[in-house]
Amino acid sequence: MNEYSKEHLAYLKKQKANAVLVHILRVGLLLLLLGAWELSAQLEWVNPFITSSPSRIALCIADLYRNGSLFYHIGTTLWETMLGFFVAVLMGFALALLLWWSERVRKVLEPYIVVLNALPKIALGPLIIIWCGTGSRAIVLMTILVSLIVATMNLLNGFLSTDKSKLLLLQSMGATHLQVLTKLVLPSSLPSVISMLKICVGMAWIGSIMGEYIVSKAGLGYLIVYGGQVFKLDLVMSATVILCALAGGMYAVVAWIEKKTVRAS
Repeated sequence: MNEYSKEHLAYLKKQKANAVLVHILRVGLLLLLLGAWELSAQLEWVNPFITSSPSRIALCIADLYRNGSLFYHIGTTLWETMLGFFVAVLMGFALALLLWWSERVRKVLEPYIVVLNALPKIALGPLIIIWCGTGSRAIVLMTILVSLIVATMNLLNGFLSTDKSKLLLLQSMGATHLQVLTKLVLPSSLPSVISMLKICVGMAWIGSIMGEYIVSKAGLGYLIVYGGQVFKLDLVMSATVILCALAGGMYAVVAWIEKKTVRAS
């Protein structure tokens, strides 16, 4: 059984205390901001019709729950985002792997990838509607388009940043391309994979909400657009708050995966 020194135990205790303090400060800052927002609205330092308030948002969310539409809209946006996220990540991994595997293919496709990454995806909205109709397929496709190139470029950069000395060592020992990939490139690219997942979480939510702005009959993006059209700004803020909570939860899952993989490695 391993025994820690008093100094090491004191260090671990200090680190744990710092972590707890950080969480307390985060919650305290959130409560402070919400309190200031609510107070400003109640005292009409700001126009509550324009800015809403935490209490009005809570009442609006409760109304959505009572009329049975809350989880319907959440579920619609959530499955569209998750599907687009997973498809984009898998396609991005396959494309990055192809570009790493063949330098010639990478040199041929690189300028096209750069152009596609710079292209405002919202400009493809009318085409997406024509291709996929006005249903969820168009929203999922928009999510994929927004996330795919980002996933590909981040993974490719991770693959190409592999330690050159280790790469030369394996090649000098007669390792095949596949062995280099599985034994060196993929394990060393784990931080890049996690970083890509974190980035794609945000991009997937951007893509799905963007798609729902263009064409949707349900979802959080639909609520935001509808609320803005009829000047129900409480509804707009409520949908935005729910969206932030869902995006934060999805990011927390990726952070948990990072913690487990880093600890395992």
